[in-house]
Amino acid sequence: MKTNLIVKYALSILAATLMTSCEGFSDANDSEETSPLDVNVSLNIYVDNLNGIKDLKVSLDNYSEGIHYEKDVDDTHVVHLSGVVPGIYTVSASGMAYDVDGTEYYVNGNIVNKPLHSGTGNLQVEVQGLKVSPLIFKEIYFCGSEGWYFRDQFYEIYNNSTETEYLDGLYFASLYPTNATRILPVWHRDDNGKYVYGERVWKFPGTGHDYPLQPGESAVISQFAANHKMDIYNPNSPVDCSHSEFEFNMNNPRFPDQPALDMVHVFYNGKQEMGYMPQYLTPVFGGAFVIFRVPEGETWNPIDDMSLQNYEEGEEDDVKACIPIHYVLDAVECGDNESKVDAKRVPAVLDAGITWVGATYCGLGVSRRLLIQNGDTLRRDDGALIFQDTNNSTSDFVRGVVPVLHRYDTGVPSWNVTF
Repeated sequence: MKTNLIVKYALSILAATLMTSCEGFSDANDSEETSPLDVNVSLNIYVDNLNGIKDLKVSLDNYSEGIHYEKDVDDTHVVHLSGVVPGIYTVSASGMAYDVDGTEYYVNGNIVNKPLHSGTGNLQVEVQGLKVSPLIFKEIYFCGSEGWYFRDQFYEIYNNSTETEYLDGLYFASLYPTNATRILPVWHRDDNGKYVYGERVWKFPGTGHDYPLQPGESAVISQFAANHKMDIYNPNSPVDCSHSEFEFNMNNPRFPDQPALDMVHVFYNGKQEMGYMPQYLTPVFGGAFVIFRVPEGETWNPIDDMSLQNYEEGEEDDVKACIPIHYVLDAVECGDNESKVDAKRVPAVLDAGITWVGATYCGLGVSRRLLIQNGDTLRRDDGALIFQDTNNSTSDFVRGVVPVLHRYDTGVPSWNVTF
């Protein structure tokens, strides 16, 4: 039987203000004098068979003013933040949880762009749990290189677990909206936060056990798996992708199929066909990406099953694929720069933050942080590196790095056909 344990704190905002009246945050913002607020945070945590929480923190972030408050949640399940300056905040909760079987979950939830001022009513943050994923995005290079060149984009998937994982049948999707925006789409069908929406979806080839990824190994998917430093492409590119494990081959004769294995095209605008575009380009400003797997015993067919299609109201000819949140193994949301941290396209349970480069066509990317404890880089017993994965890309990724395939000499799978 599915059970949800709802852990509730009481959230109330008690404020004294020097203003005689206040109808909203704009009033408080315009006032020369404000009194700090006392904030008690209230959460609803939803995890199947939840048995406990650990390392759970509550934070308040006013990004426009650069103000940050954070406090651990103790055993009393009461978090009191005092001296909070009135303003517009993102109220977040993130940490770990475990169920009765000892399975670990990341738990995240937030409310974005919430005015906190005298008279604000009680707030509740819905906090959901996602199982710790064995497969994660390790490196993403999306912004392109000098000369308005974007063919050198790539995405690297890493086995961060202790067990062999098979890429066969794993899905990769770029999500809609393609660019980070504070004006989110209004869908023609209310899905109640059950899905993220794939603009284009691919699948790894294989029949089940063809492409094992050992702990500490990674696989690179390139937009075009060539040596981009060659004169015929772009000598200003920082990467040679000719040894990639996979590529998004779009059957473009100007950029011919390379030795890397081809990803299987699954979905674009309600069809399996690739469409008319001669390349698979993700936004150079930064898109949102997921890898996901359909659970055993379930089917997922967004072409024939209309319940797995959605579109913006008035945009019936631009169909997106509904991807259930509980299918997702890892998600990374990228944006133009740090100012877009409150322009969220995915639920906080998948990615509570964003990462960015801050420029386009600059030949830089983002790389996941190594997990370091007491100054030491953590490794598995077999020597495999462990990467930080808190489902918050703001903290999990190093930004503005020169992209490197298989950075830190992470293992290359034995089945790579390009060596």
